[in-house]
Amino acid sequence: MKKIITTTKAPAPIGPYNQAVLTGNMLYTSGQIAINPENGELVLDSLKEETIQVMENLKEVLAAADMTFENVIKTSIFISDMNNFGEINKIYGSYFNEETAPARETVEVANLPKFVNVEISAIAVK
Repeated sequence: MKKIITTTKAPAPIGPYNQAVLTGNMLYTSGQIAINPENGELVLDSLKEETIQVMENLKEVLAAADMTFENVIKTSIFISDMNNFGEINKIYGSYFNEETAPARETVEVANLPKFVNVEISAIAVK
């Protein structure tokens, strides 16, 4: 049995998918990009601001399922340029306790939705 998780505090899906799906005690989030949920605009002023918006969107999706970053067991990070890894990683890391940080992979890709620089998804467990 699956439960669809939605919140207006994160961007609405821009395609045939949901923000997250909860099945049992496992939450699977869709990838988040830097869309400001209040106005639907991309936050691309700087890589720092873009990454913060991505993480804040992910935080709100987790909260809609009564979870936090402490519940996250796996993340997937997709970036358009591996040269941006250090800056993205620094901001990403500030949302986790290093001792309990999740497993993850970081992959450089040719393009991302709306040609953003970073997209992050997560798997979390209660």
